[in-house]
Amino acid sequence: MKIAVFGASGRIGSRIVTEALNRGHNVTAIVRHPEDYKNERSHLRVAKGDLFNTQDVEAAAFDHDAVVCAYNYTNGATPSSIVEIATPLLNGLKQAHVKRLIIVGGAGSLEVSPGLQLVDTPNFPVEYKPAALAHREALKVYKQEKQIEWTYVSPAAEIAPEERRGSFRTGTNQLIKDENGRSFISMEDFAVAIIDEIMNPQHIRERFTVGY
Repeated sequence: MKIAVFGASGRIGSRIVTEALNRGHNVTAIVRHPEDYKNERSHLRVAKGDLFNTQDVEAAAFDHDAVVCAYNYTNGATPSSIVEIATPLLNGLKQAHVKRLIIVGGAGSLEVSPGLQLVDTPNFPVEYKPAALAHREALKVYKQEKQIEWTYVSPAAEIAPEERRGSFRTGTNQLIKDENGRSFISMEDFAVAIIDEIMNPQHIRERFTVGY
């Protein structure tokens, strides 16, 4: 398959690129500064793209089977940009005639109990709240989309670099915790879940979550 990854230079995006390449897919890493991107793998090409620009999205996504958006606000951008990119991203894919989209989302909108989302719990870290709320608003935008076959993927409450185990659990809207009450997924296995979903779609126009 031909897979394009926006945000390919980020911690999660780079692991999605690696996982896709390791499975034999042709990957386009779409970044803001291609000259800084290390391109040392076969079946990998690098392209410049700006998620805030519909025409940029269209050009970068054209002739791909699936697109992954692993955007993370950096270089002075604000958390609200997580919401702002949704419309140009969706419109660009429509213009490029690419139907399949995977969005790397947040965990804050997952339920910890019926009707209570993680971001609304008293002990949710203050420093992460603006981004968590922005991810929640972005999910609302994607839920209104009827043409693009989108999937929104939420990690566990904690996500960090670790080993690739190749095994994990998936759910829909409830936070996944292990037997010790910890909610965690490695970035490596999160990437596995995303490529799995591209190869074998199970969650068209819905959200799912990944955890151990």
